[in-house]
Amino acid sequence: MRLLFALLPLLTGCTSLLFQPLEPHLIDPNKVGVEAQDVFFETSDHLKLHGWFLPAKGHAHGTLLFLHGNAENVSTHIGSVYWLPEHGFNVFLFDYRGFGRSEGEPTLAGIHADFAAALDTVFHHPQVDPAHVVVFGQSMGGATAISGLAESPWRTRVRALVVEGAPTSYRTVAREALSEWWVTWLFQWPLSLTISDDFRPLDRVAQISPTPLLIVHSRDDEVIPFHHAQELFDAAREPKELWAFDGARHIAVFTTAGPRARLMEYLRGVISP
Repeated sequence: MRLLFALLPLLTGCTSLLFQPLEPHLIDPNKVGVEAQDVFFETSDHLKLHGWFLPAKGHAHGTLLFLHGNAENVSTHIGSVYWLPEHGFNVFLFDYRGFGRSEGEPTLAGIHADFAAALDTVFHHPQVDPAHVVVFGQSMGGATAISGLAESPWRTRVRALVVEGAPTSYRTVAREALSEWWVTWLFQWPLSLTISDDFRPLDRVAQISPTPLLIVHSRDDEVIPFHHAQELFDAAREPKELWAFDGARHIAVFTTAGPRARLMEYLRGVISP
């Protein structure tokens, strides 16, 4: 992904190339023991999007709306959340426009409209208790969740926002990547300006309050450096938490039992304080 950010401005200067969607699904969760119900829903600009609803096993403590990163589709990102239904949480994950089985072509404005439509879908889903909804975004999904929830009429109904590996802005990430490549070091500032900053999470994260915000980041993140998490945390208002981990790669904090258990404890706490 960092190489992608470095190459994009040189290739076209087009923000749309931040997206690397994949159409075919590589995994059928129902064939590997994970129940996934197809959900199709419509955006405000009349595109049909696709998602999966993973029902909790037994009593549902709550529901997580999950936003994945900038590449591939839900079939390759389900690994981040497949384990939650076993612990009593519904999960709704969806593909942005142009990803997987979703119609359209991705843009920054478009994926924010997609998030808004997904929020509406979750809050009206018959298997969801609308009083127990949490939003969880990774990488680009975390950035989209911050910017989108800050402007959403559902913001005060969401029990918490959790983001992992989220950037402060795409332009900053692009500039940092360009500065590490000797070919583009001299041009890091002008080239990074070709990346849109219209939906800059750092400018909107303070608006998440009073919804609880949990920022999760690895100090060893090789894609989005840790300082992004610290800057988002500093700009946010209470209630907020910053969980810093060592040793994990980008959006890989919750691949082990310890962080998963800690997240479940947090979720139960914000859902049933």
